[in-house]
Amino acid sequence: MYSTDRGLIAPLRAPSPPPRAPAAPATPRVPDDGVVRLFRDRSGRGGKTVTIIRGLPERGAALEVRATELKRLCGAGGAVKDDTVEIQGDHRERLAARLRELGHVVKLAGG
Repeated sequence: MYSTDRGLIAPLRAPSPPPRAPAAPATPRVPDDGVVRLFRDRSGRGGKTVTIIRGLPERGAALEVRATELKRLCGAGGAVKDDTVEIQGDHRERLAARLRELGHVVKLAGG
């Protein structure tokens, strides 16, 4: 469209939507089949590796006690988040051996 008053007039466009926040890293879905799975993960941690334990039957305070025992075994720090145990460093083999001693079925999953 051309106007003698202002020259070429651009057609009206709808405003663009606001930018979306980046999606959080997807956590792998773990079936509730009684198998304890040990993951190695580095995403969103500044390149530092952590071992994630999912599928332990303990909950609440019992899970905190189990996490403390496993952290002490590895000589590393860690945390309990959403019924998973995170231990700093790659300790999957050591943790798998200990959990098997406790009678759990263990799988090494991911990375």
